Amino acid sequence: MSEQTDATAVRRVSRRAKYLTLLAVVVGSLLALLASTQTWFTVHLTDVADHTATLAVAGSAAAPALTALSLAGLALTAALAIAGPVFRIVLALLGLLLGASVLISSISALADALRASSATITTATGVAGASSIARLVDSVTTEPWPGVAVAGGVVLVLASAAVVLTNRLWPGTSRKYQTRFEDQEGTALLLDGEADGEPSSEVSDDAEARAAADGESTPGTGVVDKDTAIDSWDDLTRGEDPTR
Repeated sequence: MSEQTDATAVRRVSRRAKYLTLLAVVVGSLLALLASTQTWFTVHLTDVADHTATLAVAGSAAAPALTALSLAGLALTAALAIAGPVFRIVLALLGLLLGASVLISSISALADALRASSATITTATGVAGASSIARLVDSVTTEPWPGVAVAGGVVLVLASAAVVLTNRLWPGTSRKYQTRFEDQEGTALLLDGEADGEPSSEVSDDAEARAAADGESTPGTGVVDKDTAIDSWDDLTRGEDPTR
């Protein structure tokens, strides 16, 4: 009874470690994705005729790579959920790279808000060049959303590191279906799809002999005498009773 309790507790911890880690990857990716759709900077221009006095710079313009990185993080979550132990390590390293890229993209925009806003300013005013844009801009106000993107990158990095650390605790994946093949003698070969790696069950010689003699399927083997089935259909077509 104690062993069963311990096994249940281990499985519970394994599932919890897996789901919490995957949830952290999703949260980090969603934070970065949400931040990319919001306003990062508000640019106040000097008084110039025919120019808008205030411009809103979205995160997708200030950090163009952020949206793609966030979507890649969401796709990474789906891959981690079905990957095996070795492939999970590869995906975790990729997650670390994605998180670091989110941080670099966000921090770079924060460090030089004017440069990050230059594309939006050029689109709105037609003025290009760092010196020209600097003369045109009176001030730049930073919104809270770049910090949200940084937080998302940090969460993504920590979650990817957690995958590496808790990889051995995760429960193995399992296949819902098993594949059966039939060789030339009508013997069913069962390939076990379970992830625990246990050897597949074999059909006993006695069961095969009974299946061949009776023309019936052996319990648990799924072998069907095709000739008998075809003959039965032919009898029914001719109006005869195949059970006689």
